[in-house]
Amino acid sequence: MPSLNGISDAVIPPSLSPQPTHITQKILKEDATGYIAPEFEGKAKQMELVMDLLEEKGFIPVDFIESETNWFYTSLGIDDVYFKYESVEAITNHILSLYAGKIAAFSRADGRVEVRLDREEEDHAVYIDTSTPGVSVLKGPQYEQRIDEKYLDISTAARAYRVETFRSSSPLMSDTSSIQRLRCYFVYQCDFVNPTPDPEETDLSIVSDKTFLEKVTPNTKQIYQSVVAAVIERRTGPVIKMFEIENSQEKRLVIGFKQRSTMGLFSALSDLYHYYGCTSTRKYVEQFSNGVTVMSLYLSPMPNKPGQPNRQSRFPPIDDSIQQIMKEVSLLYCIPQNMFQQHFIKGELSLQETIYAHSVCLFVGHFLNRLGPEYAALTGLLDNSNSEHAETLSKLKRRLRQETFTSDYIFEIINQHPELVRSLYLAFANAHYVQTRGEADTFLPTLSYQRLQMDRVLSNEELAVKISRAVANENQEKIMLQFITFNSNVLKTNFYTPTKMAVSFRMSPKFLPEEEYPQPLFGMFMVVGSEFRGFHLRFRDIARGGIRIVHSRNKEAWSMNVRSVFDENYNLANTQQRKNKDIPEGGSKGVILLDAEHQDKPTVAFQKYIDSILDLLLPPTSPGIKDPIVDLHNQPEILFMGPDENTANLVDWATEHAKARGAPWWKSFFTGKSPSLGGIPHDVYGMTSLSVREHVEGIYRKLNIDPSTVRKMQTGGPDGDLGSNEILLSNEKYVSIVDGSGVLVDPQGLSKEELLRLVKARQMISNFDVTKLSEEGYRVLIEENNVTLPNGEVVVNGTIFRNTFHLRTDIKYDVMVPCGGRPEAVDLGNVGCLIKNGVSTVPYIVEGANLFITQDAKLRLEKAGCILYKDASANKGGVTSSSMEVLAALAFDDRGFVENMCVRDGKVPEFYQDYVKSVQETIRNNARLEFEAIWRENEQTGKPRSLLSDELSVAITNLDEELQRTELWNNVALRTSVLNEALPHTLVEKIGLDKILSRVPENYLKAIFGSYLASRFVYEYGSNPSQFSFFDFMSKKLNALVKN
Repeated sequence: MPSLNGISDAVIPPSLSPQPTHITQKILKEDATGYIAPEFEGKAKQMELVMDLLEEKGFIPVDFIESETNWFYTSLGIDDVYFKYESVEAITNHILSLYAGKIAAFSRADGRVEVRLDREEEDHAVYIDTSTPGVSVLKGPQYEQRIDEKYLDISTAARAYRVETFRSSSPLMSDTSSIQRLRCYFVYQCDFVNPTPDPEETDLSIVSDKTFLEKVTPNTKQIYQSVVAAVIERRTGPVIKMFEIENSQEKRLVIGFKQRSTMGLFSALSDLYHYYGCTSTRKYVEQFSNGVTVMSLYLSPMPNKPGQPNRQSRFPPIDDSIQQIMKEVSLLYCIPQNMFQQHFIKGELSLQETIYAHSVCLFVGHFLNRLGPEYAALTGLLDNSNSEHAETLSKLKRRLRQETFTSDYIFEIINQHPELVRSLYLAFANAHYVQTRGEADTFLPTLSYQRLQMDRVLSNEELAVKISRAVANENQEKIMLQFITFNSNVLKTNFYTPTKMAVSFRMSPKFLPEEEYPQPLFGMFMVVGSEFRGFHLRFRDIARGGIRIVHSRNKEAWSMNVRSVFDENYNLANTQQRKNKDIPEGGSKGVILLDAEHQDKPTVAFQKYIDSILDLLLPPTSPGIKDPIVDLHNQPEILFMGPDENTANLVDWATEHAKARGAPWWKSFFTGKSPSLGGIPHDVYGMTSLSVREHVEGIYRKLNIDPSTVRKMQTGGPDGDLGSNEILLSNEKYVSIVDGSGVLVDPQGLSKEELLRLVKARQMISNFDVTKLSEEGYRVLIEENNVTLPNGEVVVNGTIFRNTFHLRTDIKYDVMVPCGGRPEAVDLGNVGCLIKNGVSTVPYIVEGANLFITQDAKLRLEKAGCILYKDASANKGGVTSSSMEVLAALAFDDRGFVENMCVRDGKVPEFYQDYVKSVQETIRNNARLEFEAIWRENEQTGKPRSLLSDELSVAITNLDEELQRTELWNNVALRTSVLNEALPHTLVEKIGLDKILSRVPENYLKAIFGSYLASRFVYEYGSNPSQFSFFDFMSKKLNALVKN
């Protein structure tokens, strides 16, 4: 029995006004159709030809030919466009198939007519099917899903398809009580008035399909005009409007959205309105060349079925049904096809219950603690603070997770227990649903229209008992109990926000087991979209880190990425935390994993991820569009984000979107944005590379090495940020470079001139002029196979050769600088390739790329004599630049920020130039301080530099947190002195210290105060200073105050 869930009970206004407005508009009865079919002048002649051909074929008795042809032409609601496009032969075949279906019905026990026709051409398609009004099709050809997949989901401005579909007004069999009707679908390739308009253009006379303009009525055109304009203005998410037809129960639902921003919506909408007891007489999908799709559905109450109770006893009144449909369209837009869709189609679960189950199923796959007591015992025996032990535990954890509960098994168990999902969802809804209409909010969470009373909300203890009684074994119990864990740790969600792009959850990370995640997180977001899943993790309230998009080459790679994505996110954020030791922000990171079928949608996924997180950060300002949410966290939150893999070209959009949504902190929301928005691009100014180079040159300086004599190997090529700037700043002899396109080698040294050409063009080594290689040089691209190298070796597979080249030792080099590549490219299993006879074949490694080498592999290399500086030390230049970009955004008011930090019309403000130089000098200074501290500690203690890097980071971050809790902050003179020293002098001179202190949030200033004192102390006294060292350090600071 279907349950009717009135959870998302907010009103969707027919305009973008932030004020509440009435949800409906009237359409005059004479304009109810919305379209006027252009008359096909040759229709009568065509009918005659069709009847002649039918008589010639001889299948239909002559006495029935005219009546069957007239019925097809006049009773099915097919307009003249179909007859204009189709040939006489095609129409004849359609009539014959329909007649055959009627004949076959007499031999069936149930008397049902089965007619299924389809014809697909290059520029149009026709589908005809028998269907029962108000019933979703579970079997058969499923034409609506086919139309979604083949035409609508792929539609773009360059190639788009419009759809018209009609249901016949008369039954298929005149002498039967069946309510079966014929449903016809017509798909046409669009022929736009202007195929390439300005993306902001909204004039329908410019962006419409020519056939649409011929058929549309003035009133309908006006409706579409307002929806298209609203989609362009809002930029994200669906626009939903409803119109009443005068003197009719029929309602017209109009939905607009950006093309390719959702998948499978056309067919999923049928499931939604069927669930609420509605059927459609006509549906239209219109495309516009500015990238907008508009769907128009004409909905009516489901007709009563013979032998079944009346509609009124099974479903709410039509007005209430339409209200529910409108409110749930946004949820359907987020995830049109969820894993538990079959339960929804059958009426066993509501849409909200199935999407809730879908979200929790993903949660269980990532967080079910399946490691067992043996793993916990092992963690007690090993030292978590030992990086090598931690690395081993991490790998063991990954294998245990991979080989126990699979995602398919988790789905299967949840799928078997819809009754448990209903009870668990009710507890979730009871905590997070906001009744926005007060007494008028008649639909309550999981109210089943057929039940006499609403289900009681069970406590966690009662839910646990119910689960134990319902499941078959302990494994099933573990999975279903994770629903309670999920419910208990969701602090806020946009699940019930009227309009949204993806479903987001702000979670308490306290459920994460300490033995698996020893460093506790401060905050955690989980985002679920139709094309992706994503997380955002941070270790402090004030934290900053990049957002990366993870692609998967194939389904197998995607499955591996699913298993590792959260741990990779955690480790990246943890690395960021250690890397951020010099700056006020703690570490954070966001990861977006594209689904296997949606690798071509990084932009859409990123936009949905950002927008849905903003839903949880910003107060609602538009009733009916963004309504209040339940906030169990009850603390304001600001996230500081930046670019990372595959997102550098998207941060401008995120900045402008945050501004458009009214975020007061839009200037500091994203770093790495364009200079026109006040950003300091890392690649243009080589910010990350400056820190890497400081460590590389530090090694040369300490060992008195002439860089021009050094042979160098680099991963990450001239097309990337880090790789390109490393080439620009370096003066070693390059002997090999590996990038996304392949491998480039020359033992005699690669042409620096040719490398610089590629750097300036930001091109991969696939564009290297191979005539500039010596006789010993070669290039192998990933798409190449069976390549013979100069030494006679045959490379069978170019991709495998590229992926493993960094482990080869036949090319001799002195320094390796990883500037790109996937995490854990060198691990405990393959590090032996780089060690011969107990000695590292690579004398020096400076890890520019994050997590390129695992911690246990680093320690093995250092034990074998390699001088190695890890990522958390070497590549922190980018985070320093981003932090100072955030500081400038917080310190300036909007006007000052635009004048001094935004490059306009190619003119760079003088302050901007000075500030960039200040940032670069700060990066070099911080890198130099850390390099010297680690070198000194290594000489004194003999500890591996990889461990010392971590110890320095931990010492600084721990002392930082302690300092922020002490009374030192209340010493105004000390506070002012430290901040004056810590803040960039260019910024202080421009704005003034007092103004900066009044504008920048106090918790951010405290973070600056603590991080500056802590880093300077640890760099000077080491990670394990004597008990009097800090007293000595602070005495110097306080004595300096007295002298001044």
